Amino acid sequence: MKYILFVLPVMVFMSCSNAQQDKPLEQLDKKSAREVVLVTEVKGDSVLHITKQHIWFNGEQIASQSDTIITAKKVNTWSVGDSAQTLSEVPIYVTVQ
Repeated sequence: MKYILFVLPVMVFMSCSNAQQDKPLEQLDKKSAREVVLVTEVKGDSVLHITKQHIWFNGEQIASQSDTIITAKKVNTWSVGDSAQTLSEVPIYVTVQ
């Protein structure tokens, strides 16, 4: 009886943890989804921060849009930081609401 009381919670825990694993991107269903692509391109002394969005509903793409923010490649600020770093090399943080 003690064996069953130990094994049952372990089995429940393992089945719950397997159900919450992330799916590989190629297995995601795009029939109804919103895809956002972030791209950074360097053009001379400028950096293009491009956001592309595609929205699918019931297997059809119903909307698509691309937005671009242009900044200088090297930004001069008053604070002392890494002077070798440019805006094409900074990390990207994404917040989903």
